[in-house]
Amino acid sequence: MEKAIEVLMSEHRLIEQALGSLESYAAQVREGFSPGRKEVGEYAAFFRGFADTCHHGKEEDILFQRMIARGFPRDVGPLAVMFHEHELGRAHVRELYALAAGEDVLSPRETAELLHNASGYVSLLRTHILKEDTILYPLALRMLTGPELDAMNTQFEAFEAQLRAEGLIDRLSALAERLTTRFPPNPAAMADAVLLHACGR
Repeated sequence: MEKAIEVLMSEHRLIEQALGSLESYAAQVREGFSPGRKEVGEYAAFFRGFADTCHHGKEEDILFQRMIARGFPRDVGPLAVMFHEHELGRAHVRELYALAAGEDVLSPRETAELLHNASGYVSLLRTHILKEDTILYPLALRMLTGPELDAMNTQFEAFEAQLRAEGLIDRLSALAERLTTRFPPNPAAMADAVLLHACGR
């Protein structure tokens, strides 16, 4: 598999770990754990910074644009679905940020909103990642030539170099480690996600 696609798939694995942590956090809240705005804000910061800015940035600005240049439609089919789901994910993350911006403890209404958006985001991103890993990326590998994939990898490296220069990737990686340590993903839930990938559905 070409390095550029391997990079994207490796990022998926980190995102899945953070999704599992958010799922565990939400499960504890359902069991009576008092949710803190700080934790909600940290999850929102990771998903906006890493899943969206870093990962979706590579996809939308580099991979998808190369596929469009090769004649792949933007407004119908797999790319249209991917763009749309990215927007749906951003909406969930915006809601988490809004909850984090309040004061004092979360009200019952806000807690319900937290659980709704956490559940919706986890479900959305897991199925989205599956579609990319099993449908979109294989399409890209068949469509793009070796030189195009090499050029895409060079673009990825330049994109990441800018983010690293800003310290963003290191901060987000450390944040993901803190969150997954404090709220570890449920092994059973992660196993179900792996099974979902293995079955391709």
